[in-house]
Amino acid sequence: MHPAPSIIVFTTLSGLGFGLMAFLGLGLPGSTGWVALAFYVIAYALACGGLVASAFHLGHPERALRAFSQWRSSWLSREAWLAVLTLLVVGIFAAGRVFWGQLWQPLGWLGAALALATVYSTSMIYASLAAIPRWHGPLTPLHFLSLSLAGGALLAGQVGAALPLLALAAGVQLVVWMQGDGALARSGTTMASATGLQGGAVRAFEPPHTGTNYLLREMVHIVGRKHAARLRVLTLILGFGLPMVLLVLPFNHWLGLLAVLTHVLGIFASRWLFFAQAEHVVGLYYGKR
Repeated sequence: MHPAPSIIVFTTLSGLGFGLMAFLGLGLPGSTGWVALAFYVIAYALACGGLVASAFHLGHPERALRAFSQWRSSWLSREAWLAVLTLLVVGIFAAGRVFWGQLWQPLGWLGAALALATVYSTSMIYASLAAIPRWHGPLTPLHFLSLSLAGGALLAGQVGAALPLLALAAGVQLVVWMQGDGALARSGTTMASATGLQGGAVRAFEPPHTGTNYLLREMVHIVGRKHAARLRVLTLILGFGLPMVLLVLPFNHWLGLLAVLTHVLGIFASRWLFFAQAEHVVGLYYGKR
């Protein structure tokens, strides 16, 4: 699929923001006052910034509020409701920590659960699409949640949790790539199965269009193998390897900041590949798969 910058920014920043909210809801770190305020400002800036970025991918951003009406059937609508609930609950919990030094822990646990549920709902927007075999399965939610938790631990300064979570997220990332590379072939979807024609190999007599169209622009994106391989290496180094190396060094705030920055850059590369390598089955119709 076309790797739209707005969706890459949305999935990267919102995952980090809600991941940080999950740790803050658990009372990690246990800061109060101005220090706590700084953590919550970062979490809200990332989560809200990501959500705002997602609106730019809509054909009519002014209609974004309509997403709230379809919660019974739409993961996008469920994500919208869960995001609002998370921001409200964590906001009340944050007020207690910042202004009164109170640890209303049951409220924090609820906020942490809602934050992870929001990330899960985001992942299910993609995992529910049977037309994209690379996404369609339980690995996509696991991928989103592992990245969110790893990034949240890193932003929260929880080195003891960040190291194993980064290692877990790196492992999940590798499995996602290995499983995804053959997902379209394993799905058994071909031009013959799409048309119902039998009795031999089915191929298009001629292209259905002489020029481009919306489907080709949005649903068909071809990534060269060498280009994808380089970005995968970059993802593993920046997103996981370098942050883990920096975390095992004697800690100081500059190294911690560098670990966060390299991780974010690596996840941007991961997210670009997530969308760019998603083979929509409509590509078969145009002879692109």
